[in-house]
Amino acid sequence: MAPLDILIAEDNPKDFEFLETLLEDWDEEVRITHAPNGRVALQMGLERSDPLVISDIQMPEMNGIDFARSLWEKQPQARIVFWSQFKDEMYVRSLAKVVPPETVYGYILKSCPREKIASAIRTVLLDEQCWIDPEVRKVQGRAGHSLTALSDIEYEALLDISLGLTDNLIAQRRYLSRRGVQSRLNSLYNKLGIDQEQFHCDKVGDSFNLRNRAVAVSLARGLVNAFEMEREEQEFKAWFKRFKRSHQADE
Repeated sequence: MAPLDILIAEDNPKDFEFLETLLEDWDEEVRITHAPNGRVALQMGLERSDPLVISDIQMPEMNGIDFARSLWEKQPQARIVFWSQFKDEMYVRSLAKVVPPETVYGYILKSCPREKIASAIRTVLLDEQCWIDPEVRKVQGRAGHSLTALSDIEYEALLDISLGLTDNLIAQRRYLSRRGVQSRLNSLYNKLGIDQEQFHCDKVGDSFNLRNRAVAVSLARGLVNAFEMEREEQEFKAWFKRFKRSHQADE
């Protein structure tokens, strides 16, 4: 019987070593391949006919969600176990959009006991059944609820204010009127529940800066985090550079 060929996408050497040791304890013969980032993992995954993958989510070059999306576009039969120390809603939200129908995958937290991690990996890669950590399921419920889940345009507005953009700059970047920007922001505040907080605080003479409050609440919910905002910052800088160049050309 041919050995199980398992690709591990993990940039942390200690975490890779942990997984390698865990898989070596299996009764089955396992061949392990290591990818230090998502971009290399994608190249290796596309070379396999039925990829079996364990992937971190926060990685350089390409994060685990983007890696999975690109791999599943070509090979929807690939079975992927996401293992991460994060259960951020932004990842759960992004993952829900890229999982193909009837695809087997898993999501296990690195903080779980060794036996639980091993069981989750076996369930997905060997038994071909989905396995989602209970803590992640709670986040899935919130991310999928109509009253609390952000729409794409509300999430876009959140990223813009997290970057510190003014209404005028948001309007330029998103091709909106100022009224359109305010409409998006008000919808975002409503979903985050901070418009109600503002109403109650006004009664005692206090008020929030709604933009700052929205970012604070979103950080607590895991809708944004510093790691992914670095990428958003780079995308904004690239847009702003084009924006300034086009305005200078018009002058």
